[in-house]
Formats: sequence, structure tokens, C-alpha cells
Amino acid sequence: MKLKHILYPSLLATSLAFFSACDKDFLELQPRGTELEDNFYKTEEQVYQGLIAVYDVMQWGTSGGYTMKMPLLSVASDEAHAGGSDASDQPTWVRWDNFTIDPFITPSVGLWQKNFSGVYRANLLLSKLEGATGLDPAFSTRVAAEAKALRAYFYFDLMRFFGNVPLITTAIPTSELYSQTQSAPADVYAQIEKDLTEARVALPSTLPTAEKGRLTKGAATAMLGKVILYQNNNARLAEAAGLFNEVNTSGTYQLLQNYGDIFDPANKFHLESILEIPHSNLASWGDWTWVNGGEGNVAPQYVGPDGYNGPTFASGWGFAPISLDLVNAMQGDPRFEHTIIDGNAMRAAGATYNERYQNTNYFIRKYAPLKDYRHTGAGNPELNWPINEIEIRLADTYLLEAEALVRGGGDAGRAKDLLDAVRSRVGLPSVPASIENIYRERQLELATEGHRFFDLIRTGRAAAVLGPLGFQANKHEVLPIPQQEIDITKGTLKQNQGY
Repeated sequence: MKLKHILYPSLLATSLAFFSACDKDFLELQPRGTELEDNFYKTEEQVYQGLIAVYDVMQWGTSGGYTMKMPLLSVASDEAHAGGSDASDQPTWVRWDNFTIDPFITPSVGLWQKNFSGVYRANLLLSKLEGATGLDPAFSTRVAAEAKALRAYFYFDLMRFFGNVPLITTAIPTSELYSQTQSAPADVYAQIEKDLTEARVALPSTLPTAEKGRLTKGAATAMLGKVILYQNNNARLAEAAGLFNEVNTSGTYQLLQNYGDIFDPANKFHLESILEIPHSNLASWGDWTWVNGGEGNVAPQYVGPDGYNGPTFASGWGFAPISLDLVNAMQGDPRFEHTIIDGNAMRAAGATYNERYQNTNYFIRKYAPLKDYRHTGAGNPELNWPINEIEIRLADTYLLEAEALVRGGGDAGRAKDLLDAVRSRVGLPSVPASIENIYRERQLELATEGHRFFDLIRTGRAAAVLGPLGFQANKHEVLPIPQQEIDITKGTLKQNQGY
């Protein structure tokens, strides 16, 4: 989604732009122009465009450099290496891959700006709704619920990435941007839970086709369960399990019979998808100097084999080559072919590609640049991949409910049924519902989807698994606060421990 930006220095990269929907899915939008804030938010159409501006931030993968969540988190975990042409190609990826990040060379800048931009836009919309008149109450209620859920989404990422952030719930003036201090993590999590709790009761359970991409009750409920589980309060595991159970038994979602269909770009918003971020090539983005520009997904271009010549894929840039650890873990698993591209097998079939930095001859398959979806219109094909990102799907919430039940001493039979359902979908036999088996199933079922790093952090296994890669306990659980944020606030923001 193309936006015209009004950038405030550093702490919150904010912008206002408003769009109207075309006849395609939600968020497949064309620019309509901008209006002054004081003259806006007067009609339902204007408020709706303001809402779209909040959703827009979810699509961003180029804030402060290339910061696409899924491949970047795969690189941070044991799933993939940084890759690229050499160690200087994307130094922030390389630094997170080997845990030599610091406040200056880090993906923190883009992740911080992206998520605070989302928070700012949500706060602005909510503040304008409070004073809006003449709007249908049902419309206002739903928009407010979406804005709160989106604010919670951005704050949950901020907490997982940084751990210590300012809590801002109003549209503050520019003069206050430079005096923000970090809030207690418990207070931020309490606000995230409050937003999701209020939002989920007002969001619809299902959506018509034209609204696909908007948040639902199931998405907000699943997020709330994740937020509670991430805090590792054993006394609340039954609460988390109950939230996941609500999603899993709602009848709204189903496991797809064919695992590969989950990631088929022609199968968007399918029954297994709970939270999906849409991308399209309608904007035909062509500006290589963009800031958060475009509706397309840049990640497929990044992870595809560089210089590929063959029948299936388009040429990519060779980032995030799969680690041999993941290759070995998935040997014999039916999900391997849908998760990992085997370069050796491709070459044996006649395809060619270039071996780049940290090459393993294995590449990410789930979001690979398929030749049939390469953009042929105006703009740069590399920037216009119409491949959606699925952030939460039913197999994820099945396994999270099973985990919460086992860790919390809940219904062991229910936990086993959930684990068995995920495994039987791909023809694997039943195994005991031990916590180790559940963790392993998450590793294999959700590989390269952006879950592994956070799973290792929240379950306390990061030092054991990532220690050989350079991970240090009590430091690398979070990223450093960007140094430019420390500088611009003249020290009111404090750096995270160890940086």
C-alpha cells in the first residue's frame, strides 16, 4: 500500500494517507489522495480510510531496511542463515544470525519504527472516533474494536522484539515524542490484553469476501491467548488454553486436508487461516528508494534461489538459506517438500542457480517466488509479489492449546487429540502428548513461518538451542533499542541489558 509520509523524527515514524477500496479484497487499494487531518474523519468513508491506514502498516517489510518478519525471524532462529551475496549485503541480518547485533548495526530501527507507526495510527483513529458524530453506532463500534486489536498487535511485536518500550495510548503531540520513557512490561501487557479483550467481543466471527484481511473475533482471541502464554505465568495456562479452545472449537476454521494448499498463493484466506496479511501487485510499485512503500510482499524475492533458471520459481536473491539443522530435523517428514526447496534435487532435474553466501543448497519453500506469480505489469517485479503472509493458522492454535493443557495440568486426552490431528493431517502416527513432542511438532509444522525464534525465547530453550550460534542468555532474548532513539530522547529511553 503506497503512502505519502509525514515523518516525525525517530520515535514514531508517523504518516497520514487515506485510500478507498477497489473491487478486490480488503487492502488491495489504489491511492486516492490526502486531506488535512482537521478536515478528516467526518464521514464513515473517511473513518474507514483512516482504518485502512492502520492496517497498512501490517504490510510493511521495508522499514529501516529489509525487515520482513518471517524470513528475518527464521534467520534469528536455527532455521536459516542470513545468506545474500556476502556478509556485507544485509549486515543487520548477518549480525542477528550470529548474535553480534549492537545498537548501531541491528534490524531494530525498522521494527521499532514500523510498530510505533502502527500504534500512532491506531491511537489517532481512536481519538478521532471519540469526537465523531453522525456515524452509525455499529460501524463505530467495529472500527474501534479493529483499531484496538491492531494496536495490541503492534504492541505485542514491540514487546517480543524489545521487551522495554513506552506505552502510548493517546495521539500525543510532536513535542512529547522526545520525553517518552519505558513503561513496566506488566503495564504494557495489561494494555495489550485490555485492547484484545474489548475488541474480540465486538469483532465479527466471519467475513464476506470483500472484507477478507480485516480482523475477526477468532484472530483477536488467538492473539490474546498468545499474549498470555508468552508471559509464562503458570497460573494463567488454563486461561490461555480456554482462549485457544474457543478458537479451535468455533467451527469457523478447519485444517486443510492437503498441507501444501496452505501456502498456495491462489488459495488466499482459506479455512485454516486465522490471521493473514494480504499483499497484491495492484499498486505496481516501482520505486527502489521507497520507505515502507508498496502493497507487494518483498520476502519471496529475498528467499528465492539466486539466478534460478528452471520451470517452477523466479530468480530470487538467495537470502535465508535453510540450515542443515532444520533439513536434518525434517528428513522423512511429509511436510519437507512444502517447507524446503532441495537445490540438489532441482539441479538433478536440470535447473540451475547461483550459490551465494552461507549457501546450503536448501531454500525456503512456503513463501518462495513462484514463476506464475511474478509481476508482469508496470513497476519492479521484485517489489510486487502478491503472496500473503499467514501469521496465525489453526494448526498453530491447536498446538498452543495442547501446550497450555500439558504445562498447566489440564485435559491430557484433549491435548493428545489436538497433537494427533496436526500429525494425522500429513499421515504421521500418533505420539504421546508430552511437552517435548508438542515443541517438536511446532518446529516441524510451522517451520519458516516466523514462530520458532519466539517459541525458543518464551519456553526458555533459546540458550540451549541457539547458544552454539552465539546467543547469550539475559541479553539476546530481545533486540537493542535503536541508538538513534536513545539519542533523540536525550537518554529518557534506557538501553536493554547487555547492549
